[in-house]
Amino acid sequence: MNVSAHHHIPRRTAAIAALVLAGLLATAAPAATAATTATEAAPAAAAAAPDIPIANVKAHLTQFQSIAGANGGNRAHGRPGYKASIDYVKAKLDAAGFTTTVQQFTTSGATGYNLIADWPGGDANQVLMAGAHLDSVSSGAGINDNGSGSAAVLETALAVSRAQLKPAKHLRFAWWGAEELGLVGSKYYVNNLPSTERSKVSGYLNFDMIGSPNPGYFVYDDDPVIEKTFKDYFAGLGVATEIETEGDGRSDHASFKNVGIPVGGLFTGASRTKSSAQAQKWGGTAGQAFDRCYHSSCDNTSNINDTALDRNSDAVAHAVWTLSAGTTEPPTGDTYENTADVAIPDNGAAVTSTVTVSGRSGNAPATLKVGVDIVHTWRGDLVVDLVAPDGTAYRLKNSSGNDSADNVQTTYTVNASSEAANGAWKLRVQDVAAQDTGYVNAFRLTF
Repeated sequence: MNVSAHHHIPRRTAAIAALVLAGLLATAAPAATAATTATEAAPAAAAAAPDIPIANVKAHLTQFQSIAGANGGNRAHGRPGYKASIDYVKAKLDAAGFTTTVQQFTTSGATGYNLIADWPGGDANQVLMAGAHLDSVSSGAGINDNGSGSAAVLETALAVSRAQLKPAKHLRFAWWGAEELGLVGSKYYVNNLPSTERSKVSGYLNFDMIGSPNPGYFVYDDDPVIEKTFKDYFAGLGVATEIETEGDGRSDHASFKNVGIPVGGLFTGASRTKSSAQAQKWGGTAGQAFDRCYHSSCDNTSNINDTALDRNSDAVAHAVWTLSAGTTEPPTGDTYENTADVAIPDNGAAVTSTVTVSGRSGNAPATLKVGVDIVHTWRGDLVVDLVAPDGTAYRLKNSSGNDSADNVQTTYTVNASSEAANGAWKLRVQDVAAQDTGYVNAFRLTF
């Protein structure tokens, strides 16, 4: 698990790993040259949740802090910092392919906003939701309460997009307004959800304060399946958990629980004091609050325990992947892959990775799958094209000064039906801005 800002190198695909084990790459070219193979796609397997990069989650927290700083020091309901927070999260989700809806309500004489993001696909009669409240109190930026939960849910949603997850259940993510005024936003959402729609929600996962500086590891004891999912995850890390009692009924899961929707969630503690037994179990300081800056001006980016935030963010993703029974869509047909690393010069010339296709008849398909695996510290710097054998370029990704996440790990679909299938296909990548580096880890075509 990544508990530093370093970027991990993603695992090779299961298909290629299987080939290596079978010895089918015994005649592959040396590492310095392209390793290109054509194989039948491996059968689908249950997808494990990805590691959620702590650096990405903390980058969202930095944005929330900046938004607060530019808007009177907070992100509270009715204040400009809250609407700016909604806009930030929405922009990220829109760019990642979610269908977003901003729901307005009025409370305490001001307009409030909920943000709902639906991932396309999945069984619309079985909806798994994950959510967090996005508002702070008026006294501070609210980075642990509840930038932490909001950032983890956001990064998990973006990981769903990067994986192009095809879950059995429909996935819906939510960021609630005016929680600090009495769960107002989530109550409004649930109360305005028709009973037929309520019955389709198979579970709601709540994440409110998951990076407390003197943390505990608390799991809601509501729905037994959701509870076991979280407990089993932490048991796998060797981290003991306790039942969450401090916030029971005091966060947005209560709005769902009160209408009979199964709920669960995580919590790292607020104003209660950590006991000696808990300090022995989890580390930290006995006799001190789990979060000394709870609802205070010092709830800023220094008020976060990175280990707790990292573990809990990974647990969010684990629960979403597990409870939605998702698998990534397996490619069909023949796959041609180059796994040789190609360095991408910082703010330099374009580089290419090549796969040579031969022995096919006719043209490429109208749904050519282009698998891209680029490790990079700021993917917004990158322009990515697929170049056909005749030199025709198909733009896969433009650069964006607003996309500060790392890595490009996704599959694009290109209508290449006007191109001859056989020949040298190139993935062309150019870094068009300074200060960030990376390399092409793998490039594959699936016909």
